[in-house]
Amino acid sequence: MVAWIVWLIVAAVFGVAELVTFTFALGLIAVGACVAAAVAAFQLGLPFQLLAFVIASAAGLGTVLPIARRHVKQPPLLKTGPAALVGRSARVLEEVNGHSGRVRIGGEEWSARAYDETLIIPVGHTVDVMQIEGATALVYPRE
Repeated sequence: MVAWIVWLIVAAVFGVAELVTFTFALGLIAVGACVAAAVAAFQLGLPFQLLAFVIASAAGLGTVLPIARRHVKQPPLLKTGPAALVGRSARVLEEVNGHSGRVRIGGEEWSARAYDETLIIPVGHTVDVMQIEGATALVYPRE
């Protein structure tokens, strides 16, 4: 069998394995096999094909793989929903203690509890939203 066809079969096997596992690494090795197939198409010997495969695969695994993994693990740039409320300030509408209370965050009224359950925060004070649990904001008074 012609060598470049063998390399394309190897690339296809690694490509399918990548689609099944989503490791990023197998796809880069498949690209290395495609480079080896190109070298084989120029009628260069097996040592050159193996060298091209190893260099292309190592280059991909050494440069592209870390960038791809770092890109996938980045947190979203824009927080939405309740996560966007954490860190915002709020105005106390109804006394907030460790069990109940009401605050206004932006233009919305939220049920609230004191982040520190021993605190009692009177009406009119400004608080910071520390956490959101369901539909309840956990707040802490500003100094």
